[in-house]
Amino acid sequence: MKNDTTFKELKNSGYTNKTINQEIQANLMAKIKAKEPVFEGLFGYEDTVIPQLKKAILAGHHINLLGLRGQAKTRIARSMVNLLDEYMPIVKGSEINDSPFQPISKYARDLVAELGDETPVSWVHRSDRFFEKLATPDVNIADLIGDIDPIKAATLKLPYSDERVLHYGMIPRANRSIFVLNELPDLQARIQVSLFNILQEGDIQIRGFQLRMPLDIQFVFTANPEDYTNRGSIVTPLKDRIGSQIFTHYPKSVELAKQITEQEALISPEDREKIHISDLAKNLLEEVAFVARDSEYVDAKSGVSARLTISAMENLYAAAKLRLLETGSEKTNIRLLDFMSIIPSITGKIELVYEGEQEGADHVAKILIDQAIMRLFEDIFPRISKLEKEGIKTPYTDLIQWFSNHQLELNYADTDKEFYAKLDKVQPLIAVVEENSSELSKEDQNFCKELVLWALTISKKLDKSENQADYTFDSADVRQYFRN
Repeated sequence: MKNDTTFKELKNSGYTNKTINQEIQANLMAKIKAKEPVFEGLFGYEDTVIPQLKKAILAGHHINLLGLRGQAKTRIARSMVNLLDEYMPIVKGSEINDSPFQPISKYARDLVAELGDETPVSWVHRSDRFFEKLATPDVNIADLIGDIDPIKAATLKLPYSDERVLHYGMIPRANRSIFVLNELPDLQARIQVSLFNILQEGDIQIRGFQLRMPLDIQFVFTANPEDYTNRGSIVTPLKDRIGSQIFTHYPKSVELAKQITEQEALISPEDREKIHISDLAKNLLEEVAFVARDSEYVDAKSGVSARLTISAMENLYAAAKLRLLETGSEKTNIRLLDFMSIIPSITGKIELVYEGEQEGADHVAKILIDQAIMRLFEDIFPRISKLEKEGIKTPYTDLIQWFSNHQLELNYADTDKEFYAKLDKVQPLIAVVEENSSELSKEDQNFCKELVLWALTISKKLDKSENQADYTFDSADVRQYFRN
């Protein structure tokens, strides 16, 4: 924290007054010239969103980030704080961050006029120069712009015609700062109209007060395309005053999606040490989100947030942690069986179309997991034929025949030693995995053993029954016999 000073000392230090656009642009250019990272942690945006964002800043534009939920719009806006100077001088006591060089409030103008070079100056850290408001339908002009404060008028014994009785809203208080208005289409049209002059001329009007206040604000708006049809829209004159509209998007590859999930999931170092998750398990988790975005049961216009996989990763670790507590084991691996614990993460993060509602959220979640399993399976193993010609052996014939005389029961609560010992008894399964995934790590190969079994049940070559924490795999023909 910097110590208070005076206006004279500030000028003697060589400080030059800058607008917020000049400040952000100067720091951005310095970072680019020094080849320093500008917007960190925005995986997948390096060649799309970030270049557009840099150009918008260099152009001095207000920005609208348009994209579906879970596309890091708010994270982008918050990261712009790092482009501000570490400290900014203001007239001490100012409610709206008045610059001593260009005071705009009556309080600051009078103080500078009275004290001149002896005007006290305090410093605001850049972390306090970020203001954020969610544009809910109940937001009013008083919240954003301000209103007359009768208590202040009574306390100061001032008439309502005096500017000093005004209570400033969030936008004037964000002077010389970054102001983010999330979900802009949700803001009522009459409230959006109040932003016109602030964006263009810097005028604000509060209950008849026509104040000439050249507010210096970097506006960042966020909007979801779904809102344009379901809840509201951005009025055209306001859209016209926003310099750059930048489209965000979901990660375009599993690898990028894994980086985002790894960065955002709240997993303690102790849990990461005790619980191992293989690369294939991470891939499967991301495939669930990719499948959901293409699913006929999920509303594509609503999107599938990256928060789905983040929440699901946390649930996977929670399932494994519960196993450690119940078995008293020191370490464990994430299993395919553990993926049943991510169903609550899926059902809470997707919007279903009519067909999905008919199926039910839980059932749709299981369908998505099954489809993701098949995508991952077919990247590693030969495709399972729907129809097999009699007498012609497939890569899975021996394995399917093994289950004609055996059953395999897997339990969530088995220790790793017990769990993998059961799988290793199925010799044809070991043969299939070794033949097709010998280049993978031991952990990935163990995951593949479950992957093959699940793929065969999804393809109806084997049968799978669930009983509390147990999954039993056996011959589909045997099941069919008993059902008949």
